[in-house]
Amino acid sequence: MTADAPAPLPASRTEADGSAVVRALSYNVRSMRDDTAALARVIRACAPDLVLVQEAPRFTGWRGRLARLARESGLVVLSGGAPAAGPALLCSLRTAVERTVDVLLPVTPGLHRRGFATAVVRFGPAARLGVLSCHLSLASAERYEQGGMLLERVRSLGVPHVLAGGDLNERPGGRTFRRVAAELRDCRPAAPWGGEFTSPAHDPVQRIDALFTTPGVEVLGCGVPTDLPGLAPSDLRAATDHLPVLAALRVPAS
Repeated sequence: MTADAPAPLPASRTEADGSAVVRALSYNVRSMRDDTAALARVIRACAPDLVLVQEAPRFTGWRGRLARLARESGLVVLSGGAPAAGPALLCSLRTAVERTVDVLLPVTPGLHRRGFATAVVRFGPAARLGVLSCHLSLASAERYEQGGMLLERVRSLGVPHVLAGGDLNERPGGRTFRRVAAELRDCRPAAPWGGEFTSPAHDPVQRIDALFTTPGVEVLGCGVPTDLPGLAPSDLRAATDHLPVLAALRVPAS
């Protein structure tokens, strides 16, 4: 670790009280149109239990391509892809899956179809977590409505602790970002770690990708990974056009 590097994020583990430390990654992979080997190396270096993917492959051959990314990243496909219009979830074998639901949102004529990839998972015997990956609209009015649908879906998962995140296509000052952050905790300002800006990958100037949690989930650190073993800056630039957001969370036993 260099002199100005952030302190390491905690490793995944289950605590004696039944709570679990979970590492989660949000990543827009641009339909795997860039350097997929670099993409897998970035994900592996982050050692996540969960990956909230945006712009997963969703056309011909999408299942095989998403499965290949999971396999080369040391993970498995949990949900999403084409059935969620792009968002997807990957997970480690540490993750016990209770249920998954892929959600298609109402479509505005002339705009891309959007959706949510959702799941309820468990770490150890008692730490249950709802998960939602999203990629919100480029159009302001539609994006704001989708922000409300995101919050409704979080509430409908039926578990006290939820992690939601993805590419919001909006900076923190925007009205949709503020709508989501008014009900959920924005992990980056809660426990800053690593870098802040996520887009574009070659010269990031804005934070439009984020992770959020419900109250009760402790954020141990969150930000763009910049100094991890096995993580090369060249891979971050080559993998896709966004930088990933990595967080370590403590999920209480429930």
